[in-house]
Amino acid sequence: MTASDAVLGAVVREETGRIVAALTRAFGRFDIAEEAVAAAIEEALRDWRRGGVPPRPGAWLMTAARHNALDAVRRDARLRDRLALLEREPVPAVAGPDERLALIFGCCHPALSPEAQLALMLRAVVGMTTAQIARAMREPTATVGQRISRAKRKIATSGIPLRVPVGADRAARLDLVLTAISVMYDAAHLRDGADAATDRDVAEDALWLAAVVAYESAAAEAYGLHALLLFHRARDAARTAGGELVPLPAQERRLWDDPLIRRARDVLEQAARLRDPGRWQLHAAIAACHADATEAAATDWPQILVLYDMLLTFDRSPIVRLNRVVALAEVAGAQAALRETEALADELREDRLWHAVRAVLLRRTGDVAAADASDRAALALADNEAERRLLRSRLAGPA
Repeated sequence: MTASDAVLGAVVREETGRIVAALTRAFGRFDIAEEAVAAAIEEALRDWRRGGVPPRPGAWLMTAARHNALDAVRRDARLRDRLALLEREPVPAVAGPDERLALIFGCCHPALSPEAQLALMLRAVVGMTTAQIARAMREPTATVGQRISRAKRKIATSGIPLRVPVGADRAARLDLVLTAISVMYDAAHLRDGADAATDRDVAEDALWLAAVVAYESAAAEAYGLHALLLFHRARDAARTAGGELVPLPAQERRLWDDPLIRRARDVLEQAARLRDPGRWQLHAAIAACHADATEAAATDWPQILVLYDMLLTFDRSPIVRLNRVVALAEVAGAQAALRETEALADELREDRLWHAVRAVLLRRTGDVAAADASDRAALALADNEAERRLLRSRLAGPA
């Protein structure tokens, strides 16, 4: 990576969403704006390597994107009658916080599939190329490109507004945005077919997006997600060793990033002051309990179980209930946790995590044969190579 590439990466992260929002406002077409900015980023990559970084890189990117948008209008016979007016207009003012937040909400509209929401947000707000998104999502570039194109067409033809919703609709839509960012962070870890290494660029982009949404929306749940991802990020250096996954209880806690943990606690306290509880804040509070423990044996499992019980009032998804089982095993024993796990069989039988948790509990009860069978079932469902090696290491016999 050249020095200009590093500068461009920072400028793209900070400016892409603002410029797309500003050009959408000026031209009235999200698809034209997004494609114009994507082309400008490609031009910057080429031109800045050759001629160096311009004095005002953000303004350079805006000007280049506006020229691209005008070229798109010239090519579109339906829009040519507006060309003279658009050419006379000054360069649009860079979008403010509300407009960038509106763009994020537009990309995560419920009319779009979750996969399309994530891909469109990565492209329009973060400025990732289609190839980069495809690598992050472990899908063919053509598939991701078609998904993004369909999503942009749907925004145009369905009149999906790029605005922050108000009233009762805001909380539900915000949760969609936060879920997409959480999925984005998860996509940087345990990638299909990959090893244990984290895609640090994707993880950092997710963390940055969480901060943008938190501080531009000032919503308690947005702060909650930001705190949660900070807690996770703080443990990142300890989650792998020599290419192998290290389970949380076995992690070397001296490798945890204490300044990042302190920042996560501050953000979580900022959320709590708003007195608007929700699932992301509770997830973050559970992560904080783990961060408080100087060693695995000092983990406050009763408190974590209480937090999971509170979380169930907001989210009764099978995965949340499965995660609660882990805390229950530490508080009430493996047999009690195993009964809860078996109750989730119909919903999670095709999920590798259910089989892996069940194997741990069966092994604790002394049923090694059944535990091995469950680990083998998890192994058959796992795609990440480091995770597969971890599961193999737990088997009493050959897989």
